[in-house]
Amino acid sequence: MNDNLKLDAQLRFALEIDRLKEVYRQTRLLNTNRRENSAEHSWHLAVLTMVLRDYSEPGIDSLRVLHMVLVHDIVEIDAGDTYCYDEIAVRDQKVREQEAATRIFGILPDGQAREFRELWDEFECRETPEAKFAHALDRLQPLLHNYHTQGKSWLKHGVRVDQVLDRNRVIKDGSERLWREAERMINDATGKGWLARE
Repeated sequence: MNDNLKLDAQLRFALEIDRLKEVYRQTRLLNTNRRENSAEHSWHLAVLTMVLRDYSEPGIDSLRVLHMVLVHDIVEIDAGDTYCYDEIAVRDQKVREQEAATRIFGILPDGQAREFRELWDEFECRETPEAKFAHALDRLQPLLHNYHTQGKSWLKHGVRVDQVLDRNRVIKDGSERLWREAERMINDATGKGWLARE
């Protein structure tokens, strides 16, 4: 691929991913006046990667985690954000996201298309220490928002404590310390009535 075609593909990708700013999640901003978008979520995870890296496994490649969290939700441009507690929507989530990954990362020149797809696949498989830590951050961030907005999204959707525990247990795989903090927030939220017991 010549330089002009390569740059054209990269710029088309840059414009395509701008659409992630239009994908809204259920997570409320801390001032609760609106929901966050997926681009804001990814940016927040990137900063958390830098801030919380001391709580990952020793020797983890923080730059790889950073790359992973920046690309992990790009598929939502096509697939939309699937609310994790929506049992119907999660049924075909993987298929929708796989198709989206093929199309969107395929915009890039071959080498970068493979690189981005490999990062996304690694995140999805959750087998490497980096992917486990990236997932821990991906689960912790909305938990922080739900906790610090007095469970606004949880209450709106009737989310129960057992659902939140099941969903967030993977934090432990990426960071024991962050899981202890997550458990503390979940228990406190339940005690305050922000999470239903049943």
